[in-house]
Amino acid sequence: MFNLKGRVAAITGASSGLGKQMAHAFAEQGADLVLMARRVERLEELKEELEKKGVKVLPIKCDVTDPANVNEAAKTAEKEFGKVDILVNCAGSAKNAGVLEMTDEDWEFTIKTDMDSVFYVTRAFGNIMKKNHYGRIINIASMYGLVGNMAMGTIAYHTSKGGVVNFTRAAASELAKEGITVNAICPGYFDTELTHDTLVTEDFTAYMKATVPLGRYGHEGELNAGAIFLASDEASYVTGLILPIDGGYTCV
Repeated sequence: MFNLKGRVAAITGASSGLGKQMAHAFAEQGADLVLMARRVERLEELKEELEKKGVKVLPIKCDVTDPANVNEAAKTAEKEFGKVDILVNCAGSAKNAGVLEMTDEDWEFTIKTDMDSVFYVTRAFGNIMKKNHYGRIINIASMYGLVGNMAMGTIAYHTSKGGVVNFTRAAASELAKEGITVNAICPGYFDTELTHDTLVTEDFTAYMKATVPLGRYGHEGELNAGAIFLASDEASYVTGLILPIDGGYTCV
């Protein structure tokens, strides 16, 4: 089960963090890869690592907030592989502030990076999938797209990820007739390049232990099984799913 040999998986935000972890996971299952990020030199380094697993890897410099750039990346991927079977929308960033302090600029940055980009990339790669009447789209949202929090002000991030959650449901409804499933993973607290400075503080660690039933941060690789399942042929009857992988944060 869950053999992805012969499949082509495109991953945004693949130069670091969860995107990089998923690139390794998909390569281990045999999928060829289209890796997208702004830091193309990191993608080139990752390509060398992944090709040792016996898969083909295409790094593409791509700013997911620029629709023209995204469309060009999709064309490059299709020209190289002839198809794209799997898309993981993993790119993201955020400017944090509460609703009363958030600036217009920081709001717009977060919404564009975390929500608008998912639309741009899904549109571009979904049109490739439509040609073959097959696709698996996996959006990386957040447990903060399902709930609020009392630890810190991050209103734009909550809003953008909430948007991704319902975008997933809407896209799943629309694209089912095209043979494309659309699902979302909502990670909890994972220590990555983006989150490290926030999570490793004494105060936040105490908050995490009080609010996460499993009492710890997520470990590297603990999202991979969910992503591989949703990307597989075996998940053919799963669409519109919002899957928290959060140590139980959203169940209490």
